[in-house]
Amino acid sequence: MDSEGTGYENIYLRGLFLGMPRKEISKRLDDIADFTELGDFLRLPIRTYSAGMRMRLAFAISTSVEPDILLLDEGIGAGDAAFVEKANQRIQSFADSAGIIVLASHSEALIRRICSTAVLMERGRVVEVADVETILAAYRERSKP
Repeated sequence: MDSEGTGYENIYLRGLFLGMPRKEISKRLDDIADFTELGDFLRLPIRTYSAGMRMRLAFAISTSVEPDILLLDEGIGAGDAAFVEKANQRIQSFADSAGIIVLASHSEALIRRICSTAVLMERGRVVEVADVETILAAYRERSKP
């Protein structure tokens, strides 16, 4: 994102990076802005945003284009409970529509809710690929002191 650009400018910039035509970005602008719940902050440079505000903006843009593959690191943890729930509903809707989600997380609840297959990694290497419960059990076992 361009830290000197406003939230609105960054919606266009990220939309273009994601391959959206300008007309499509314009058509989705209000929905993206509404989803962020940032209101008038969208008129300010994002260098003035907190990390949570930046995450809201990036998430709203990235999930507005219905990507073939959605990459999430630790899911959505920024914002109030209502925003987190709204974001999780969008992720679940994407997963339900047979989208591919690559999720890096330590949250067992989030992994159980979203994933059908899990990968256990250690030091950047794949250790095991299996169903979610098998991988969570293996992770817990490896995490014991």
